[in-house]
Amino acid sequence: MTHPRTNPATRTGDTRGTTLARTPLDGLHTHLTQQLGGAARTWLDQALDEAAAHPGIHGPISVWELRLAEAGRRCGPEHADAVRVLILDAARADTDALTRVYAQGTAAERRAVLHALPHLVAGPDALPLVEDALRTNDTRLLAAAVGPYAARHLDPHNWRHAVLKCLFTGVPVDEVAELERRAHADTELARMLGDYAAERTAAGRPVPEDLHRVLTLTDPTATPPAEPRGAEHSTRGSDGKES
Repeated sequence: MTHPRTNPATRTGDTRGTTLARTPLDGLHTHLTQQLGGAARTWLDQALDEAAAHPGIHGPISVWELRLAEAGRRCGPEHADAVRVLILDAARADTDALTRVYAQGTAAERRAVLHALPHLVAGPDALPLVEDALRTNDTRLLAAAVGPYAARHLDPHNWRHAVLKCLFTGVPVDEVAELERRAHADTELARMLGDYAAERTAAGRPVPEDLHRVLTLTDPTATPPAEPRGAEHSTRGSDGKES
């Protein structure tokens, strides 16, 4: 049976915020095997084996792409996102494959692709998928888009607007990966937050509590957060090699 790759540097217990993107793949697999019933576990094992045996894109649709569509029905909607992430990993989905699934898939399948990015893509090649998700008003898609992949690769301008989009739409800023690190001493983000707060106040509307929290993080006199201890997950580049 196919097992997800393990990164010893990643803590299995680190499940803050955008959980699926921040949890090691072996941790996701263990959780699923504990939660799924017998028939669903058997289906998942078979789906992972199929994906590993026939990775990449084959013809109009690959067998593992069909399994992505079945995940909710076979394993339940509460587990479907995690199941899809594991299938994408087993299929060794590169940027081209992820882009195809994102372009052709349902909102749930797009969300799974976004969760899978930090696990599967080492460089910034998949940023167009994050940028597309950030243009939507689907809050679950937005929350998936601001995970570790965005934290690593979004440029400062687009990252600041992603934070503001979360505030606009009510997505908790806990979902923004590496928020403390990227917000620290960011005077431009502080200015944007101040302008937004002033607009809300002038319109007689409440200022989100999360805005005050992020504004505090931009303080240049605060102690800067520790740098991340390397990549949160092992990732695979477009050549199929792990990095």
